Amino acid sequence: MAKAKSIFICQECGYESTGWLGKCPACNMWNTFVEELQERGQKAPGAAAADVKAVSINDIQVDTEERYPTGMKEMDRVLGGGIVKGSLILVGGDPGIGKSTLLLQVCQNIRHASKILYVSGEESIRQIKMRADRLGIKKPGLMLVSETNFKMIEKLIEGENPELVIIDSIQTIFDDGLTSAPGSVSQVRGVTSGLMRIAKGSGIAVMIVGHVTKEGALAGPRVLEHMVDTVLYFEGDRHLSYRVLRAVKNRFGSTNEIGIFEMRDTGLAEVDNPSMTMLSGRPEDVPGSVVISSIEGTRPMLVEIQALVCATNFGMPRRMATGIDYNRITLLMAVLEKRVGMQLGSYDAYVNVIGGLKLDEPACDLGIVTAIASSFREKAVDPGSVLVGEVGLTGEIRAVSQIEKRIMEAARIGFKSCIIPAGNAKMLDRSREIEGIRIKKVENVQQALEILL
Repeated sequence: MAKAKSIFICQECGYESTGWLGKCPACNMWNTFVEELQERGQKAPGAAAADVKAVSINDIQVDTEERYPTGMKEMDRVLGGGIVKGSLILVGGDPGIGKSTLLLQVCQNIRHASKILYVSGEESIRQIKMRADRLGIKKPGLMLVSETNFKMIEKLIEGENPELVIIDSIQTIFDDGLTSAPGSVSQVRGVTSGLMRIAKGSGIAVMIVGHVTKEGALAGPRVLEHMVDTVLYFEGDRHLSYRVLRAVKNRFGSTNEIGIFEMRDTGLAEVDNPSMTMLSGRPEDVPGSVVISSIEGTRPMLVEIQALVCATNFGMPRRMATGIDYNRITLLMAVLEKRVGMQLGSYDAYVNVIGGLKLDEPACDLGIVTAIASSFREKAVDPGSVLVGEVGLTGEIRAVSQIEKRIMEAARIGFKSCIIPAGNAKMLDRSREIEGIRIKKVENVQQALEILL
């Protein structure tokens, strides 16, 4: 008879220990170890070594990967052209952000999948039907089931043989062959492994929904992200209308690609022109407001950055940032103090990216510095100017990538001038011919502020 063995597993990173620990030595989280029972019996016989054969890479025949276009341009952009047959896709996001709404709309718009199985472990089929009626989803090939037992789901997939399976969510599904509770590391890892076996063996595309922690990372073991083919994050403030679908891992396309959606009463609507949408309602001739040209994946996008600098009422000034790394704001303010001579030590600073976006590329530095300086000096930046450039600790403005795309996007929207680093001069042979926009090159922060303010 198999003997039960008790182990302790960290629910954050999956670290295993023979005894309970207060602090995980791998991820340094407290009180995350949970006891789980494992049966230890005889080792299952595997295939003999003689049965395993290696194949020459030149003898392997690879056909063009078959994709299912989702019918949503923004979704296809992020996925690299559509859902690949037999792929395993993980979608994560905050509660109430619209993950289930997005997947239901994919079910409605996708045309190459005649039969879709939607498995919900959190809602009843009546609740899903109510949401589908609100979204206007009436696809006859969409099959709904409310089930949490993985063995039953596996049998249902074998019987229905759909082209697409959606699991909402992976933390609610359990395998009765494992002794741990649903949502634990062992259950998530085991169920995902079973879904991957189904996807790769039968060619069925599988999309699974994953919960996220309060830090914004996917809950459960990190091995979950390594097992799947694509990881998508659905970001945005639930109180704002705009949503961003971001690919952080994609074995069948480019990574860090984004799609822009707007949440409406009838569901998620695609934003075809995000630059124009993000800049709508932008105030003019107001200090602290600038427009920068950012690259998200392969898409250039104009974004407004606002800054507010005011005298502090306390001994230590506050620094707050929304959509930008807080440490980056502190660094750039130190550059302004040291290289430009702005005495910001007794002033609070608040920086915000309009639209709920998150910017992490260094090309936004010049816009952040200019917005802070504009609010501090109470001088407005020319509303027809777009700023691009990375700021170094010595105050120099360094060259950025894909400068031509950034300038062409600014010219398409109707801006009259673009401030760029002097180091990008060699890359502008064709950009000089862009009509309707003046290109101004700057070498350091002091020179840029003299031009803009």
